[in-house]
Amino acid sequence: MASARFYGTGRRKKSVARVYLVPGTGNITINKRSIDEYFGLETLKVTVRQPLAATDTVDKFDVLVNVHGGGYTGQAGAIRHGISRALVQADAEYRPALKAAGFLTRDPRMKERKKYGLKAARRAPQFSKR
Repeated sequence: MASARFYGTGRRKKSVARVYLVPGTGNITINKRSIDEYFGLETLKVTVRQPLAATDTVDKFDVLVNVHGGGYTGQAGAIRHGISRALVQADAEYRPALKAAGFLTRDPRMKERKKYGLKAARRAPQFSKR
């Protein structure tokens, strides 16, 4: 390998994750904290590890992540997207497995804007006949 560092940008809702894959033992570091420190929920940790599990590279790469914006769930989705893109950059043979699992697709769902006359995007004021 000429360059031993692979990069991928992941996005989800308002979250943006910059992901670097470095050959290693499988440590995942998010904003200079371990994955166990950063994410409290086990489901979010599983979400982040999904691309590595799909390609059987859990113990081949160390994952270094800088993520900002959004909430924890959006950040976990952004990290998953970034890891998937970095894995494809590392080895193009991972692409079919990641594509079939849907990890390379950017989730387009965003928060809907609030409309005037309403309390939220679709929530109307309470109706009363009298």
